[in-house]
Amino acid sequence: MNVFDKFAEEYDRWFDENPLIYNAEIECLKRHIPKGKGLEIGVGTGRFAKPFNIKIGVDISKEMAKIAEKRGIKVIISSGENLPFNDEEFDFVLINTVLEFVEDPKKVLEEAKRVLKKGGKIVIGIIDKDSYLGKIYEEKKKKSKFYKDAKFLSAKEVIEILKELKFKNIKATQTLFEDEYRKYEIKEGYGKGGFVAISAYK
Repeated sequence: MNVFDKFAEEYDRWFDENPLIYNAEIECLKRHIPKGKGLEIGVGTGRFAKPFNIKIGVDISKEMAKIAEKRGIKVIISSGENLPFNDEEFDFVLINTVLEFVEDPKKVLEEAKRVLKKGGKIVIGIIDKDSYLGKIYEEKKKKSKFYKDAKFLSAKEVIEILKELKFKNIKATQTLFEDEYRKYEIKEGYGKGGFVAISAYK
């Protein structure tokens, strides 16, 4: 049993216990989310699919999927590297704090591109490994049951892969926290913010 199956409830509860961080990530991603039929790769417990009206997701954790389904999301148990969908099926694909955990991030992004309609949009959320927050997470890895196997990526690395895959019009926004996580602001670009949302078009 993987850690996300074993501690699915605890993982989900974290968002209730850290509402400011959760809301900041939602707001940062929201700037990139278009209208239309969406898919979330690594949908987890549905915490991000639900506010963005995404009705379908894939995840490898059956226990996480059960929680997402209670939120009204259809979850197919599958990896991001082999999506069980036809070509050009979705208007947008969300991949939020998932690339850190997959075997092959580039393959996941290739699959996302395959299932996107022509002109469709990919939206990616990451903890930028080059940021202050990324360095904190890197240090905490040894003690964290959720992040011990994570391979954090930088915004630069993700953007490079998107360019390799011929995605167009790449944009980024970042979340900057102040006063020990008592308030935040969202700015264009990346480099200072711990959480970064990156989007691009097929």
